[in-house]
Amino acid sequence: MFESLGDRLQKAVDKIKGYGKITEDNISEVVREIRLALLEADVNYVVVKEFINSVKEKALGSEVAKSLKPGEAFVKILKDELVDLLGKEKADLNINGNPATLMMVGLQGSGKTTTAGKLSLLLRKKYNKKPLLVACDVYRPAAIDQLKELGRQLNIPVYDEGLGDPIQIAKNGLKYAKENNYNYVIIDTAGRLHIDEDLMNELKNINNEIKPQEILLVVDSMTGQDAINVITGFNEALPLTGAVLTKLDGDTRGGAALSIRHLTNIPIKFIGVSEHMDGLEEFYPERMATRILGMGDIMSMIEKAEAAIDKDEAMNTAKRLESGKFDLEDFLTQMKQIKKLGPLENLIKLIPGAKKMGLNDVKVNPKDLAHVEAIILSMTKEERRNPDILKASRKIRIAKGSGRSVEEVNRLLKQFEEMKKMMKLLKNGNMKFPF
Repeated sequence: MFESLGDRLQKAVDKIKGYGKITEDNISEVVREIRLALLEADVNYVVVKEFINSVKEKALGSEVAKSLKPGEAFVKILKDELVDLLGKEKADLNINGNPATLMMVGLQGSGKTTTAGKLSLLLRKKYNKKPLLVACDVYRPAAIDQLKELGRQLNIPVYDEGLGDPIQIAKNGLKYAKENNYNYVIIDTAGRLHIDEDLMNELKNINNEIKPQEILLVVDSMTGQDAINVITGFNEALPLTGAVLTKLDGDTRGGAALSIRHLTNIPIKFIGVSEHMDGLEEFYPERMATRILGMGDIMSMIEKAEAAIDKDEAMNTAKRLESGKFDLEDFLTQMKQIKKLGPLENLIKLIPGAKKMGLNDVKVNPKDLAHVEAIILSMTKEERRNPDILKASRKIRIAKGSGRSVEEVNRLLKQFEEMKKMMKLLKNGNMKFPF
C-alpha cells in the first residue's frame, strides 16, 4: 500500500534533512521530486498542484527559517499537509439507532458484498453489535449466494427473499431486524458495471424508504483517477456519508485515497487491507500519513495486538519470563497468540523505520510456524517444560513424530535458548538498543 509513493517521498525527505538551511533554490529540486512522486502515484493533478504550493509556501516561511533543524521542520510540514489532504480527523461510523442502518453501494466488482461481510464482523468484534445482513442485489444470484456463504462463515445471519423487489426486501429486512433484536442492519445493494439511471433510481427508492444513517460507497482503489468520477456520480444521486477503499493490499498506486476527500469532501471511513474477513480497517488520516512517510504506525500495532491477544495469557507469560520459568509450552502459547495477528510481514511494516532497517521485504512463511508448532506438539509435557532432557534418542522420536528432521529440532532448541538469554538481558537491563 503506497509503497512506491512512500519510497520516493522518503528519499526526498532524506535529501532535505541534510540541508543546514532551506532556500528557494535547494527546495525546488525536492519539491519537484515530491510532485512527480504524487503524479506517478495517480494523485489528481489539481490536488498535487494545491498540495505542492502549500508545502513550498510553508517550507519557505519564517518558522522553518528560524528552526535549528529545518529538515525536521519540513518533514512535519509534509506530514501535516498529507494528514490535511486525507481528511484531518478520523470520520467515525454512526452506530446509533435501534436498529442502526447502513446501505452499501458501489459498482459491480468493487468488493461491495465482501466488504458488507467484513464490516459486520468488525461491528460485532469491536462495537459488540448484533448485525443482520440484508441481500438486496436481486440481479446477480451469485451475490445473494456469496452473502449467505459469508454469513455462514462468520456466523452472522443473512435476510434474503431471493430474486424479489429490492425495495420491499430492504423494508422487510428492517422489520425482521426489529422483531428479532438485531441492532445493526447492513443492506447489500446491486451494482452495475457503470453508473446508469435505473441503478440510481433503485438506490434512491431504497434510501427514501429505509432512510439509513449511513450510505457507504465502496470504491476499488485500483480504478485510479476514475474513482473520483464514480464518487461524484453516486454522490449526486445519494447523500453519501463515507467511502470504503478496497484492495489497498494489491498492486495499487494509492492516488485515489489521496484525492478523494479533497475533491469530493466524502470522508474515507474504512480501507480493505487483505482478503481475510478481518482485513477491514478504520481509516485514520494521521496514521496513514505516517505510514506513507515511513514513520510506522505504532497505534495500529497496539490495537491489532489488543484485539487478538488474550490479556490474561499475556500477563501469565510475562510473569513466567520475569521469574525465568519460560519454557516451550509458554513459547507454543505465544506462537498461537501471534498467529491471531495475521500475516507477520504486514505487522512488521508498521514498525517505525522498518523500510530503512530492511524489514519491509521480510517474508514469514506460515509453513515455518506450522513446522515449529508440529515439533513442539510432538514433545511430551515434561520435555516442553524441561528441554534440557532432550537427548539424541528423544530428538529422533520428536523428528519422526512431527515429520521434520533432527536438524530442525536442534535449530528450534538453539533459537529457544538464544531467546531465553535475550529475555534475561532485557530483564536485567543490560541490553542496549541501537535507537
